[in-house]
Amino acid sequence: MLTQNQLDEFAELKERHDAVVLAHYYVQPEAQDLADYVGDSYFLARKAATIDCKTLVFAGVEFMAESAKLLSPEKRVLMPEPTADCPMAHMLRKETIDAAREQYGDDLAVACYVNSTNQMKAWSDVCVTSSNAQRIVERLPQPHVLFVPDLHLGHYIQQRVPSKHIILNDGFCPTHEAIEVREVQDLLAEHPDAVVCAHPECAVWVLEQAHYIGSTSGIIERCVKGTEEEYIICTVHGVLHEIEKQVAAAGDMEKKRFYFPRTTPICPNMARVTGEKVISCLRDLSGEVQVDERYAEGAKRALKRMLEMAK
Repeated sequence: MLTQNQLDEFAELKERHDAVVLAHYYVQPEAQDLADYVGDSYFLARKAATIDCKTLVFAGVEFMAESAKLLSPEKRVLMPEPTADCPMAHMLRKETIDAAREQYGDDLAVACYVNSTNQMKAWSDVCVTSSNAQRIVERLPQPHVLFVPDLHLGHYIQQRVPSKHIILNDGFCPTHEAIEVREVQDLLAEHPDAVVCAHPECAVWVLEQAHYIGSTSGIIERCVKGTEEEYIICTVHGVLHEIEKQVAAAGDMEKKRFYFPRTTPICPNMARVTGEKVISCLRDLSGEVQVDERYAEGAKRALKRMLEMAK
């Protein structure tokens, strides 16, 4: 737990550097509690593009901080844990895109999940998040859509948008793919009235068990606003902190119970982002994010198109 001296120092550092802290739901609870805004990838991208400050501290993984820098190049963007990366962000080969473009020409759009490097974004036509992917894919004028890099989210969108021919890549989130359907079924056997809420990065056999499939923020809202008493959550355990905060604020903590698979889904990269590191990076102005100018223009174009199409 952070001490009062640390909290006082943090407040002084924020004022000195005109800083705003953004945090993803998956980072450590203390890091979330220090943030001015906590959200999923789409919410945080919108905030990064519009917020008025000189310094952004991004408590998340590398692709998120890079996107913030692209959308707000005039700001200093700091990462509390510079080594926090996303394995899926690298799971795409340029040859995959080149082959699809050669086959389908102008009838193809490349939709790139924001969980990707700036290089991947620059190869693409538009970015998407789990909360807006369906809407954006539906609105694309091209009949063929190469969805990269996430196989599972792409397959979910394929089922939801049958009017499009969606071509899948073989990337995945190791944390979500590791969620075992047997563990979900075991929980359902113990709690047959529970609502299963799953992120679309999960494998299809897990999604088949779900009563609700949605983005991180969607899962939180379903758990907070739902009238049921029990919930089985198939996404990264970090969301529990926000769920419990909102449920407590609504006075429902005595009524609701939340369960995760026995093999607790924890993103090892997000878990390295702590409250102490948030304070430390602001104290030292360390972990400053730079973007590769070779890909900046193309990646920014794809991100801005996402923000426009998702309205």
